[in-house]
Amino acid sequence: MEYNENPKEYYPPMHTAEHLLNGTMNKMFGRGRAFSAHIEKKKSKCDYHFDRNLTEVEIKTLEERINSAIAADLPVKEEFMTRSDAQKFFNLERLPEEAGENLRVIRIGEYDSCLCSGPHVESTKVIGGFKIISTSFENGILRVRFKILEQK
Repeated sequence: MEYNENPKEYYPPMHTAEHLLNGTMNKMFGRGRAFSAHIEKKKSKCDYHFDRNLTEVEIKTLEERINSAIAADLPVKEEFMTRSDAQKFFNLERLPEEAGENLRVIRIGEYDSCLCSGPHVESTKVIGGFKIISTSFENGILRVRFKILEQK
């Protein structure tokens, strides 16, 4: 994925929210994770291979599911596994060879897991809230723009 900053400088709450969005999109539509993302502190976007724009009901459902995961205060943990073990659970097509043999997995409770090298929060509750700003569809690409809401 493409990010606008050095991976060590991402804003952890937004980065973790991106994982929740990707996991929820895959659960709801079975199309996999975003193939491109641009993650910033104030707003972010993810691009998916898709065949249409989302409906208002689908947008509302995405927000509700992600906000439920945030409110559940799910633990965000890292673990490591070998490349050969990881290929049983994850798509490694875009993983660079220089990632090495021992790969980092981020698990958000039982809700989501994926390979990742970036920083994350320790618990989903730190994120505060999640809001989809807009969606658009063009040439087989669904773009979802989102922000996180400060914890009250």
